[in-house]
Amino acid sequence: MSMIRFIWVGKLKEPFFRDAAAHYAKKLGRFHKIEEIIIKDAPGKLPPEEKSLREGKAILEKLGPRDMPICLDEKGKEMTSVQLSKQLRKWTEEPNLTPCFIIGGPFGLSEEIKQAARFKISLSKMTLPHELARTVLLEQLYRAASILIGSPYHHV
Repeated sequence: MSMIRFIWVGKLKEPFFRDAAAHYAKKLGRFHKIEEIIIKDAPGKLPPEEKSLREGKAILEKLGPRDMPICLDEKGKEMTSVQLSKQLRKWTEEPNLTPCFIIGGPFGLSEEIKQAARFKISLSKMTLPHELARTVLLEQLYRAASILIGSPYHHV
């Protein structure tokens, strides 16, 4: 079973986001080993750019040598669920690399993290709260894994 890592900034504060993310993480866990790393939000008194920089440094410290950083970014590549499933297969079949999805906090990712990313993907051209983006990413990865095994979850 292949591994997928996640680096998230901030805890999910609302119970409905925690429940939804846990639901899809559990479903995704049927197909892949999952490791989630939560980076603490930068102090609230800092300006937004400084928050992103501090969080970015913490993210870089958590990236391992085998990690293939995949950032969620509004300027990243948009894909259909089927396209994501094909890409997920490629990412998880890399013998010496582990896909590592990264979602920043409320002020996004630092340029340093975006530069370190092997891939940048977008869930939408619209800006999503990071809590919702986390839930949507987990659902879409579960959907992608389901597509790969021919599950009826995705009504293709």
